Amino acid sequence: MKIAIVAANGRTAKKVIDEALSRGFDVTAFGRGKNTTNAQSYVQKDLFELTAGDLKDFDAVVDAFGAWTNETFPLHTTSLMHLCDILSGTNTRLLVVGGAGSLYVNPEHTMQVFNTPDFPDAFKPLASAMAAALEKLRERSDVKWTYISPAGDYQADGERTGKYILGGEELTLNDKGESIISYADYAIAMVDEIERGGHIQQRISVVRK
Repeated sequence: MKIAIVAANGRTAKKVIDEALSRGFDVTAFGRGKNTTNAQSYVQKDLFELTAGDLKDFDAVVDAFGAWTNETFPLHTTSLMHLCDILSGTNTRLLVVGGAGSLYVNPEHTMQVFNTPDFPDAFKPLASAMAAALEKLRERSDVKWTYISPAGDYQADGERTGKYILGGEELTLNDKGESIISYADYAIAMVDEIERGGHIQQRISVVRK
């Protein structure tokens, strides 16, 4: 399987790359800066400069874009829409590294995690921006997208257990009452979805088992 990782120098992206390589995937990384990944090939190019021709030969594209300041938060939506535009009408899947803040905490789907009283104020602007991007993505029936949210406690250096629970739109807890997953286990879930998943035009979520 031939996959592309966009914004490939981020920590989640690197875990996805390494997981895909361990399964024998043909991986091409795209990034704005110098290559710091283990991908077989690397293209130094800004996400907003990518064209349909750059991505036409891939079975799947993983969007690992992140923006971390108030000024750049809107790029979560504009970058995602750019990728949707250049993949529109193709069979190439788009898998998005999402956030946990937009998960719902009630069956009626009227309350999201980032609107709950205990959600840290410092993270609300980022969570709101990512939620807005997801809402725009839901409007795209012309793209084979899948949005994957991690658990609430998303641990960069957490253990790779190889076990996870696949959830949906609602915040899912494991048997210990935890919403937790490591970057490494998230990468397993992402590559599993690329390899055998069928969640087209759906948001799914993952938590450590």
